[in-house]
Amino acid sequence: MTDNFQFTLKKTDSGARLGQVSMPRGEIRTPAFMPVGTVGTVKAMYLDQVRETGADIILGNTYHLMLRPTAERVARLGGLHKLIRWEHPILTDSGGFQVMSLSGLRKLDEQGVTFKSHVDGSLHHMSPERSIEIQGLLGSDIQMQLDECVALPAEPKEIERAMEMSLRWAERCRVAFGEQPGKAMFGIVQGGDIPALRIRSAEALSQLDLKGYAIGGLAVGEPQDVMLQMLETTLPVLPLEKPRYLMGVGTPDDILKSVARGIDMFDCVMPTRSGRHGLAFTRRGKVNIRNARHAEDMRPLDEQSNCPASRDYSRAYLHHLVRSNEALGGMLLSWHNLAYYQELMQGIRKAIAEGRFADFMAETQEEWARGDLQPV
Repeated sequence: MTDNFQFTLKKTDSGARLGQVSMPRGEIRTPAFMPVGTVGTVKAMYLDQVRETGADIILGNTYHLMLRPTAERVARLGGLHKLIRWEHPILTDSGGFQVMSLSGLRKLDEQGVTFKSHVDGSLHHMSPERSIEIQGLLGSDIQMQLDECVALPAEPKEIERAMEMSLRWAERCRVAFGEQPGKAMFGIVQGGDIPALRIRSAEALSQLDLKGYAIGGLAVGEPQDVMLQMLETTLPVLPLEKPRYLMGVGTPDDILKSVARGIDMFDCVMPTRSGRHGLAFTRRGKVNIRNARHAEDMRPLDEQSNCPASRDYSRAYLHHLVRSNEALGGMLLSWHNLAYYQELMQGIRKAIAEGRFADFMAETQEEWARGDLQPV
């Protein structure tokens, strides 16, 4: 650990990067997957379990925590780390995603966003400065700039307008953040699916000399090949010595292909959300545990896994729990999915260290393609 925020790029293997973020609250091994704890909880999980799966860092969400329990209350209670019993790094999303996802409940102008609370209808104004203030009250270690995320497809003029305003907000966030030893603020590259706008955004953000850079506004409606094309366009423009974070992504296949292009950090609700709906991600591909074929299958999801949810509980039991709408079913499958994601990241890091990432990627994809075990 260190008193300052540091990123060390240890090795590259073609486009894939092996690194480490060092902060006062701990180290983040990259490529890293960050479980999403939107309102101070990774849904259906104990945080001790989340840590045991191999997670070095989790996320919180500025918009949601602003509403409940409020940033000021969290600060009075000693900060988010103390409140939720997580002593390791936390990254907070700025609320920019909610600009898109709650478009029917907000008004946007140059000064910021006014949200109508989805909880009680109250109005809350979030400027770039207020977003950074909230993240500071929460005590997060990596704070994201406020940006405008546009759903795709969208008109080029609308994408350009949002990108330019996000750049102006990035500068305001940088000033508001100031110097905070041991913490970091990341800028967010926008520009939709237009390469020239992505390049302009990345170049302008690079001039701000931030601690890290995120690629936002992807996996919001566009095909995977478009997302990957935007990464190939954007990443060469960003500083090599700074971490790159692809926001809100994604599936295991998205992660593999994005690591191959140079992404260091990921987050997504997919493993926990899918788990709560009966879908498991495994080394044999996706498994819908609701399907009748599992009803009398006493084999586990993955006998080789170190995770008890994957190794010690039968498919028959998981099937019964999910079909009966028992909470334990979602809990066990969320645990399994997060463990699988972290096992995938561990395998990725090991492969890069050994200079065999391309082989690891091909082997992993081949195993997914072979599919699940044959029914009993």
